[in-house]
Amino acid sequence: MRTGIATVCLSGTLKEKMQACAIAGFDGIEIFEQDLVTSPLAPEDVRKMAADLGLTLDLYQPFRDFDSVEEDLLAANLRRAEAKFKLMSRLGMDTILVCSNVATASIDSDSLRTEQLGRLAALAGDHGVKVAYEALAWGKYVSDYEHAHKLVEAVDHPNLGTCLDSFHILSRNWDTAPIEAFSPEKIFFVQVADAPKLSMDVLSWSRHYRVFPGEGQFELAKFMGHVVRAGYSGPVSLEIFNDVFRQSDLERTAVDAMRSLIWLEEQSAKWLDANAPVLATAGAGNDSAGNGSAGSGAAAPKAAGRRRYPMELATLPQVAEPAGYNFAEVRAADSKVLETVLGQLGFEFNGRHRTKDVQLWSMGHARVIINEQAPAHAEPAIAALGFDVESPVIAAARAQQLKAPAVPRKTQANEEIFQGFAAPDSTEIFLCQGSPDGTAAWTREFGEGLEVPPPGATAVIDHVNLAQPWQHFDEAVLFYTSALALEPQPFAEVPSPTGLVRSQVMLTVDRSVRLVLNLAPLMQQDGATGPGSTSGTGARRTYQEHIAFAVDDLVATARDCKARGLEFLQIPANYYEDLAARFGLAPDFLATLQELNLLYDRDADGEFLHFYTATVGSVFFEMVERRGAYDGYGAPNAPVRHAVQYDQLSRTT
Repeated sequence: MRTGIATVCLSGTLKEKMQACAIAGFDGIEIFEQDLVTSPLAPEDVRKMAADLGLTLDLYQPFRDFDSVEEDLLAANLRRAEAKFKLMSRLGMDTILVCSNVATASIDSDSLRTEQLGRLAALAGDHGVKVAYEALAWGKYVSDYEHAHKLVEAVDHPNLGTCLDSFHILSRNWDTAPIEAFSPEKIFFVQVADAPKLSMDVLSWSRHYRVFPGEGQFELAKFMGHVVRAGYSGPVSLEIFNDVFRQSDLERTAVDAMRSLIWLEEQSAKWLDANAPVLATAGAGNDSAGNGSAGSGAAAPKAAGRRRYPMELATLPQVAEPAGYNFAEVRAADSKVLETVLGQLGFEFNGRHRTKDVQLWSMGHARVIINEQAPAHAEPAIAALGFDVESPVIAAARAQQLKAPAVPRKTQANEEIFQGFAAPDSTEIFLCQGSPDGTAAWTREFGEGLEVPPPGATAVIDHVNLAQPWQHFDEAVLFYTSALALEPQPFAEVPSPTGLVRSQVMLTVDRSVRLVLNLAPLMQQDGATGPGSTSGTGARRTYQEHIAFAVDDLVATARDCKARGLEFLQIPANYYEDLAARFGLAPDFLATLQELNLLYDRDADGEFLHFYTATVGSVFFEMVERRGAYDGYGAPNAPVRHAVQYDQLSRTT
């Protein structure tokens, strides 16, 4: 699959954008007109630079409001078009995007549109240019891609075709199956964009909230499957209007964009395989089967062979989802407070690594590494996560093909070699050889006999909550989806004293891995003078993250922790009054919850008890007990936790 990206997706100058696209591995680019107009580079310089970078210049865009106009305006539009065709010749480009008219002064007449598009196609032919006509979702009279295609067919000129844009099609919930009936010679260009499902006008939705494939909720694999079945073999190019992307580091955004196309290519191949038209008899020609859409309801005979398409879709090394957490790592220059908290929680100190400044603490199957190899004065923070996987080497190869930077682990003789890579928020991800009994061979490096959890030990890492920088939240969702096969759940928004916290749960089907990504408001520290402030001497703001451990009996665990002197997050009495009103809990049980600062939630499937420790640096810990089939995270309690933490942080600054 030939990959492309519109320059409008990225921040920076045209020169910087082209360099970033080449570094990320794109085959070609679309030049957005404004990027060229504002560039000091002459068209000939852009052409040479693209050639030097190995980039093709695939599409010049946009050309707006051409059709459905009065004759005098048409003449002006044709003059404008000819000027662009001559410019494209200097750039070495042969395809231009023409959008359906959105102006109110246009005329609703398909015969007029056909005549005017025909004149444009003839002029384009004189200059060796192809016109890709696109139905904008908010077009005045042409907003449906099938309508645009019918106009293209009516003109019947070799220099006029259609551009299929997934946003304009899927935002209007148009059926994509009819694409398969399009002649591939008339599909001049394909653009893809994902988006969250939002209730707002489609123009604003398009201009501000598009995201890369895999970061939204559109059925892009199905869309691409129909495009492939139609016989299209040209570029598949990203066109993303997003306020965040255009403020972010352009090289990083370009890599994220490339990752999204790699992921989409794989998902499209899977969709085609799962919905493959079958040949009626062995050796039957391609014309004998299936341009119909998937899910037509007809029971197909067993396939004697499968169709081949002009566009070849590559797949990645296939991996199973992780079997569980192997460990969590916290890095700190001074680990004394961290060691105290882990001991009070009931973790056992298992020793120091034989060659590194690293400690191992464990409770049942839950392992925490304290890494003291940190910069001076670095506060405790989650630095790495280990996952049990079936084949670490294959899983690492998949991640690297998805542009994840490798993170090597320095080893000496007889030490475990971990496959590792970095997540978008710089958390290091290590892949460990999974074991059904929870053993971990690498723990021998801390002392003999540690690889086998003690008999009857049941504590595990229940979930990890990672805070994501605002400009990389969508990138993180795609990363964990594509590289670790975690499934994103519908996101939620939780109120806090500093604003709404967007929370995105990523998990495995069996819930053995639960990873929560938070787009959190920035918490203030060290001299900040107000909510969200960056003023004041030494003002600094930080995120908070946590690791949650599941136990069988939280009340007993909490009593033991209290006896060991653990500092619990102090829950206000108002919370327990509200709890009594909501659930009608037995008085003695409610009193126990309040005595131990435990929080409680209940749904139709079960109950959830949990408590939090005070924050150490930017990390805190949570202990949980799941009763029945409760599958959540105590979401109604999250505002309480945020408020208490905010109050404590404010009192320490």
